Formats: sequence, structure tokens, C-alpha cells
Amino acid sequence: MLVGMLTVMLAAGPKAQLVEVRTVIPDLVVDMRYATDDNFLQTKLYPASARCLLLDTAAQKLKAVADALKPQGFRLKVYDCYRPLSVQKALWKRFPKPGYVADPKYGSHHNRGAAVDLTLVTIDGAEVEMPTPFDTFSKAAHHSYRGGSLASQGHRDTLRRAMEAVGFKINRMEWWHYELPDAGKYPVRDEPF
Repeated sequence: MLVGMLTVMLAAGPKAQLVEVRTVIPDLVVDMRYATDDNFLQTKLYPASARCLLLDTAAQKLKAVADALKPQGFRLKVYDCYRPLSVQKALWKRFPKPGYVADPKYGSHHNRGAAVDLTLVTIDGAEVEMPTPFDTFSKAAHHSYRGGSLASQGHRDTLRRAMEAVGFKINRMEWWHYELPDAGKYPVRDEPF
């Protein structure tokens, strides 16, 4: 019995630690939308003390993105990082739309600390135009959308190129969402902030 339990533990591997991303990227702009009413549900789901937490692997890749974008005049601004499973359940209950909100039965890559929602800002922290605001669930938020201004398309594409260059994968329906290519191998978490 003990051998079987040990085998299961080794197969699952050790639980990777979450790190606060601002310790890796000190000039990261953090705007945790689910800690405010400024989100698509118009209600606070996180405590005001919520921080941007990611797996160290994801945080290091994000640092490489930040370093590559700085000479181009941009910084990163995050809207969501690690998300406890209990919050995923609340999102699903209010908005059960596969493709936009992951079914908590399977967990989201946010629940694993392996996904980040983000945008670009200028070096001074000013917003740049993107095709839609964060969490706009329409075709205009898709990576394939060719409407909107050339500036918004250019900013979205600049972010995508930088994120893909270090190995992040896109969500084709959300210009702001990126995840590790092996995100599914990490365990779903429900740890509070």
C-alpha cells in the first residue's frame, strides 16, 4: 500500500511553488480586476490584498517578455494571474461559457498558476489601445480579429510576438490570455491569497 501511494506521489511530482511576480518584475503594473468591481461580473471575487502569483517558470518567462518589450517602449500590466479554484467555481456559476470561462470540474490554467491575463502600457504606465477592453467576450477580442484601429492591432500583435517568443501559448478568443504550453501538467489549486 505504501509503495502504491509513493508511486502516485512521484508520478504527480512535487507541487511547484507560486511566486509573487513583482519580486521578479519590479516595474510590473498590477491591476487585479477580480479584486475590484471593474470586471465583467461587476463584483469583487478576490480580497483587496490579492497579488499576482504565478509558477516560477511562468514568472521567469514573463520577465523575459518584460525585458524584451522595454526597449520598444512598453511595460506589462497584469489583470489576473493565479486564481483559486473556489473563485473559478463562482465565475462558472455566473458565466458558464466554455472558451471564456473554464469549467471548474477540470480547472483553469489560472487555477494552476500557469496562465496570465495582461496587456501593454507605456514606460510611464499609460494605457495603450487594444482591440477591446479586458474581459470583452466578443469576436473583437479574438486574435484573428482584423477590425479596429491599426494601433490596436499593432499593440495586440506586439504583445503576442513577445509572449510566443518565450513559449507562452495564446487563447485564440482572448487577446489578453496566455499560458504555459504544458500548463495542464500542474495541479489545480485552491489556496487563498
